[in-house]
Amino acid sequence: MNTAFSKAAPAAFATDDERWAAVLNRDVSADGAFFYGVRTTGVFCRPSCASRLPRRDNVDFFDSTDEARAAGYRECKRCQPGGLPRELEIVNRACAALDADPQRRLTLAQLSEAVHVSPFHLQRLFKRVVGVSPRQYQAAQRGAALRDALQRGADVTRATVDAGFGSPSRMYDTAAAELGMAPSEYRRKGAGLRVRYASAPTSLGLVLVATTDKGICKIAFGDDERPLVDGLRKEFASAELIADPARLAPFIEQIDAYLRGKRQRFDLPLDIAATAFQQRVWEALRRIPYGETRSYSQIAEAVGSPRAVRAVASACASNPVALAIPCHRVVQKGGALAGYRWGVARKAMLLDAEAHHEAKADDEATQPIADMDHAA
Repeated sequence: MNTAFSKAAPAAFATDDERWAAVLNRDVSADGAFFYGVRTTGVFCRPSCASRLPRRDNVDFFDSTDEARAAGYRECKRCQPGGLPRELEIVNRACAALDADPQRRLTLAQLSEAVHVSPFHLQRLFKRVVGVSPRQYQAAQRGAALRDALQRGADVTRATVDAGFGSPSRMYDTAAAELGMAPSEYRRKGAGLRVRYASAPTSLGLVLVATTDKGICKIAFGDDERPLVDGLRKEFASAELIADPARLAPFIEQIDAYLRGKRQRFDLPLDIAATAFQQRVWEALRRIPYGETRSYSQIAEAVGSPRAVRAVASACASNPVALAIPCHRVVQKGGALAGYRWGVARKAMLLDAEAHHEAKADDEATQPIADMDHAA
């Protein structure tokens, strides 16, 4: 898994000064990011509204239409802020253009011409709404088409053409990241692939760890071994599954030490497939410090897609390796626990244990040297 990561861009229109500047410029890229209400008329508008500009001291800003209505404002009949935001209309048209012919590769310039906005504006808007760039969206669509064709039993060459890769060499350069294995292996659902696994009891229940020759491909928790093994067998339906407790023992020892607060990081080679967006989210999760949490919106901002909160939640839910990618450290904005693939109760136990062990480590770090010698 590529660990390269770019520094996240700051959230746009975060301050009232930035929002007012967008209103003055009638900035269409701000539509949907916020709304403004005019006290003298009782009306709220989109930032790009062509109505007469109000005075600054008569303006209130809102994050949503519901917030504006709750404050007593009614919708502007001219810009209709309660309808489908213009930015979503643009992105929907762009997605439709990309979906119309999967075998055709549209450049950003061609796509922007099709939806009648500038390439720069489209790139920024598409990434903010969808969570990935138009190029990454096309790649994901080709990957999905390739998976569907292979699952239907099409041969690799035909599946490559139908998915719009253009040539087998181009497909092999990129498809493995989408499929998690070579296309021929995927077509056979892991046939020829050797997956070793083992399970062991822990404080969180039973853990199952599975590995290919390249690294860990699964860490899952449950109450019984059979459902965990059945799930692994379904995921790698034609692979050779081998119970190998001895080979997996060092990895399970790391997990046990982590759960007992004896270590805060893992040294586990991973062999997992990820889309471009999932990879960005998973890398952001791995940078959350031990004993701390982040909200889904904070992760969305960290990966440069502040509006892609639902996509972040989906990426967390699809994490195949519990603990190694700490999706349990992501909570709702108010701090409430959200869903967890291996159960909310386990999520709560993990967060409580990390907070306890972190506090204990801090206490020991600040204990006087003489006291620590005496305790030893």
